[in-house]
Amino acid sequence: MALPRFFFLILWLEFFLFIQSHAAIDYAQALTKSLLFFEGQRSGKLPANQRVKWRGDSALKDGSDAGVDLTGGYYDAGDNVKFGFPYAFTITTLAWGIIEFEKQLATKNELGHAMEALKWGTDYLIKAHTSPNVLYIEVGDGDSDHDCWMRPEDMTTPRTSYKVDASHPGSDVAGETSAAFAAASIAFRRSNPQYADVLLTHAKQLFHFANDHRGVYQQSIPVAGKFYSSSGFDDEFQWAAVWLFHATYDKTYSDYLANFGSTGGVRSLFSWDDKWVGVQSIVTKLKIQKKLNPQNELWSKYESEMVQFICPVIQKGKNNVKMSPGGMLWWQPWNNFQYTTATMLVIAAYSDHLASVQTNLMCDSTTVTPGELIKFARSQVDYILGANPKGMSYMVGFGSKYPVKFHHRGASLPSIKTNPRLIACKDGFNYFRSDRPNPNVQDGAVVGGPDANDQFDDNRSDYQQSEGPTVNTAPLVGLLARLAV
Repeated sequence: MALPRFFFLILWLEFFLFIQSHAAIDYAQALTKSLLFFEGQRSGKLPANQRVKWRGDSALKDGSDAGVDLTGGYYDAGDNVKFGFPYAFTITTLAWGIIEFEKQLATKNELGHAMEALKWGTDYLIKAHTSPNVLYIEVGDGDSDHDCWMRPEDMTTPRTSYKVDASHPGSDVAGETSAAFAAASIAFRRSNPQYADVLLTHAKQLFHFANDHRGVYQQSIPVAGKFYSSSGFDDEFQWAAVWLFHATYDKTYSDYLANFGSTGGVRSLFSWDDKWVGVQSIVTKLKIQKKLNPQNELWSKYESEMVQFICPVIQKGKNNVKMSPGGMLWWQPWNNFQYTTATMLVIAAYSDHLASVQTNLMCDSTTVTPGELIKFARSQVDYILGANPKGMSYMVGFGSKYPVKFHHRGASLPSIKTNPRLIACKDGFNYFRSDRPNPNVQDGAVVGGPDANDQFDDNRSDYQQSEGPTVNTAPLVGLLARLAV
């Protein structure tokens, strides 16, 4: 029996989508979008050179309940809260990408925008670190914020300020913020040395605060732990120490690492809560560059454990990370792409470090060249940008097909520039439940991504797949610059 015409039409359309999704990807455009994302997430008084025009000034009284200025910074994701723990990791990975791929960012004329994004983030952290042993780690309340669907420009939800201090410690968030300051100080060292010195002072103070007053931050601030709970602080101690050593080459910090008693072991992922792979990566970089004492075999242990993480990721290990049928690394159902972007930054940086000394990676008896590492990183970025079975870019605003109903308050509600009328707490849910595309495009947001079988439902209510936190896009900035050149 002859097959109906529509069958061949469907086959042709699927083939066309496949070809389109695997066409040359414009990494430079994706890089531009990734930096626009941070402008779309800004809190506070917006600058004159703001490029994302649908946004307006917001949260101009943040910190007033505590008598401090906590305006500025970035909103976490599709909500209007500033969560300090993932926020600091965002700043660290953004700075890391700038440090590793500064030349490539400059070549693509995006270094200035990247530095602006970084400084917007660190300026807020400076405000939040009001004294050596006091760090404000959250503004806004997750429960009350999530109970409403409001634009940040006219939100009426509580803007409570939360801090850790000597009596209410938070070694994890203090350590991560120390790392953010130290990494950013390296990024600013040449262009703005005075500012780099300020950042480094904050990094050192927070490192001592984290070590001298120990405890996980959710024990001090339970409301913060409801959304971003910490599993411990040993990794943040070393994460801060390795960045401080990278920034200063002060033996105090390498000795701290050497005497700590742990190298982290072989990890299963790299994220805002588990920084061990990042520690191992920076130690390995400094080892390759001969900044660490080569007589100490401990540094090779860090590298070995990082390699044992990377090999299963690139499918060259014994227990490889799961891959979807369409070729996507799969870690967890909730915001899977956060692990992909952070890990690909690690792999791209390691590739270049190996290439600098003309060395290959060995996965047991299998040789992996630096070029093959970059090729794998590219494959995962390509998947995010549209080379996938859906033919969909999971970066909002990039390509011809991307999530148009992604979970984001500001993007899904009319811009205050076009509709200045207050949209009250519960009234906003009329827009949340709407089947219409978001009226504003939050360029550069990377959503959580599809499920383990490459299935994705463009649905505003599915925050596991459809929300785009800052931790997803931050590692991509430097990585996209690397791929664009």
